[in-house]
Amino acid sequence: MEFSDAASCWKAILSDVSGNRGLLPVIEKFARENTSPAVIVFGTSGWRGEIGTDFTFNNVRIVTSAIIRMFREKDPAVMQALGVSDFEGIRRRGVIVGHDNRFLGRDFAMEVIGLLQREGIKTWYAGEAATPEFSAGIEMLNAACSINLTPSHNPANYGGFKFNPSDGGPAGSEITEKIEEIANNMMAGRPALQAVPPEKIERVDLTQLYIDYITQRGTVDIKKIRDFISSGDCIICIDNVHGATRGSIQRIIGESGKIKYLRTEDDYLFGGVAPEPSDKNMAGLEAVLKECPSRFKLGVIMDPDGDRIRHADEKTIIPMNYFGAMALHFLHVHKGFSGVAVKSVGTSNLVNAIAEGLGIPVRETRVGFKNFRPYMLKNAEERAIVCFEESDGISGYNHTLEKDALFGVLLALEMLVVTGKNLGGYLNDIMNEFGHYYPDRSGIEVGRSLAGAPLLKKLSVIREKYKVGTPVYINGHKRTVKDVITVDGTKLVFDDGSWLMIRPSGTEPKVRFYIEARTVEEKKAVFATAERMTREALSG
Repeated sequence: MEFSDAASCWKAILSDVSGNRGLLPVIEKFARENTSPAVIVFGTSGWRGEIGTDFTFNNVRIVTSAIIRMFREKDPAVMQALGVSDFEGIRRRGVIVGHDNRFLGRDFAMEVIGLLQREGIKTWYAGEAATPEFSAGIEMLNAACSINLTPSHNPANYGGFKFNPSDGGPAGSEITEKIEEIANNMMAGRPALQAVPPEKIERVDLTQLYIDYITQRGTVDIKKIRDFISSGDCIICIDNVHGATRGSIQRIIGESGKIKYLRTEDDYLFGGVAPEPSDKNMAGLEAVLKECPSRFKLGVIMDPDGDRIRHADEKTIIPMNYFGAMALHFLHVHKGFSGVAVKSVGTSNLVNAIAEGLGIPVRETRVGFKNFRPYMLKNAEERAIVCFEESDGISGYNHTLEKDALFGVLLALEMLVVTGKNLGGYLNDIMNEFGHYYPDRSGIEVGRSLAGAPLLKKLSVIREKYKVGTPVYINGHKRTVKDVITVDGTKLVFDDGSWLMIRPSGTEPKVRFYIEARTVEEKKAVFATAERMTREALSG
């Protein structure tokens, strides 16, 4: 088979991963030889592109070179965001470089290390490691930053580039906008940069540093968890989806016949599935839990770089909308942590109800884990007890500024130990006390001419029309707007606790709906109301 570009080759591979796996060397050839420029955009969690098309060796060299130039320029705002004083400080403190289990991950990492070392910058090579391990490692080594070659939960044809500054959190806009500016200016010249082989490879064990980190921080109790696994009547099923969490969690909680690990083999193509923590991907672990008669049952699925997680027991799948609320209750009531509850604006209001009942302030942010940083810093005036977003990311008090699936596993296990209940039982108790909430999301496509600023402008009329006190009829029932939140789109909260949020996609000609009803049956009506409001705004 002959292909004119990597995109057509990937299409063939992904249409039949078992039959066309042998085409990966063709992708490698495109990745090494293609010098076409790409538009570099660092989204909510790094730059991502198709391997061989946008994500090529030449473009990785350009982005790395842009970062080095950013270091050398020593812009005060950038240096402050990085948490370093000057370029000499970066050289001395060093950069951690690693990757997830993606195709060509090690090769891309070597490109980065070689360029950094040429500038006299100390480097550590982490090998295959999870995103939260990079964050912990930065703090434990007092490193200047980390570069993690991962596109998180994107499909197998993607590569990615994550940059974390010295506090271990996702890079803020002060940093990413500067990288984009320099890299895209370089791209305009269409340079073909030469590879620089590393002079030496200094390995670092990020899993051990992570274990040391969480032991020091004390947010979760590893000993209590290990004792529970050793003596308790339990079954734990962990689905790694062929990702970088494989091996790490075994070292943290220990080996046991009570722990079943799924999809730990090498597989650059993830068996042909989207490697994300979705309900659809949890069939394997659900089967394991149902077959076992143990009293305590916990299943988790993590994405390839270990920053997203979804939980389940024998009867219930528990998305982050619910688990984040459970985490707030557990960390405050059972662990005694005080502070604020922090969540992205499109997240379930179950946590709001719990927080109100417990006298805890709630802070809602724009989508993107980097927006939680002000509440996760050690010196923050308002420290987060928990911070989470509905797209399966979570961290907690005195923990990493990055979302952390490993933390999500440990926290769930400690919930079982302390409450004496499976997650579904604990969630049911919480809902019986604070109310039942049923979140969901959907959306509609719009014309391409509306994408971007025109769509934003048209949708802005919704917040003007539906102010606090405005009556809204949902399936014939009168609701009153209790609150209007506009940090990311328009969120209308009604007097019964239900809500809807309407926001334009930042990358596609789509309008996204996030809703929450107080009964399962009402979800359809709330969606219909969100769509009606949107179409009225677009036609007006």
